[in-house]
Amino acid sequence: MHYLYDGSFEGLLTCIYYNYYGEKASGIYRQDSYQPVLMIDSTEVITEPALAARVYQAIEKISGDALENVYHAFVSSAPDKEILILNYLRLGFRLGSKVDAYHSHPDVYPLHKVARKVTTEAHRFLGLLRFADTGNFLYAVLAPDHYILPLIADHFADRLAGERWIIHDRKRGLAVVYDGHDRETERSSRRRWYITDFPRDGQVPLNEKEQYYQKLWQQYFDTIAIESRCNPRLQARFVPYRYRHDLVEFKNHATPTEK
Repeated sequence: MHYLYDGSFEGLLTCIYYNYYGEKASGIYRQDSYQPVLMIDSTEVITEPALAARVYQAIEKISGDALENVYHAFVSSAPDKEILILNYLRLGFRLGSKVDAYHSHPDVYPLHKVARKVTTEAHRFLGLLRFADTGNFLYAVLAPDHYILPLIADHFADRLAGERWIIHDRKRGLAVVYDGHDRETERSSRRRWYITDFPRDGQVPLNEKEQYYQKLWQQYFDTIAIESRCNPRLQARFVPYRYRHDLVEFKNHATPTEK
């Protein structure tokens, strides 16, 4: 049986619930991109938060690391992430917290590999993200390989707690918006950020002061380098070519195609 879900994390967890309390799933797919398969039945699964919460709590009982691995795999761009998660959890529910010690297991290694890619990219953008001052709020744009907005939002809500900012994922047409942290009225520790639709080609005008400082930064970047110590290959390891389009210091440089 193929289970079809709405693309949400809760929807995926609902499918996993029915895998155990209904017919066993041979695959889980997003409903909007599913291609019917001959001789295999499919059914649409309606997202049920209460059932998803039960599965969420069950994953927590495996371990906190298991929950993190599952969520990081879910926000990845891996085309087969749903079946990777399902196979990993089937093993995890049997082995408990020991599951992550089976590094080379065929149901563990692929998920760990995908989760590490997401974790690495999210960590990398904590340093690569560039904010520009529009006069009313700070604005940053990125085009990551994976859907990392939920993973980096708390970091910037903490680091830029007194600012209003937008981080725009132009690859997915989404943005995380933070309206500022009011310490006098905010009594809870919850970060007041949310993710919303944002045009992929949306343009945010910069004020003259910001444009001036960006030119200064570009000039500094070009003149501070020591030509004899230039190491493009090492630089590409830390700042991949595919990310440079949105970095101020590289905007005046031709960016080769990354292999």
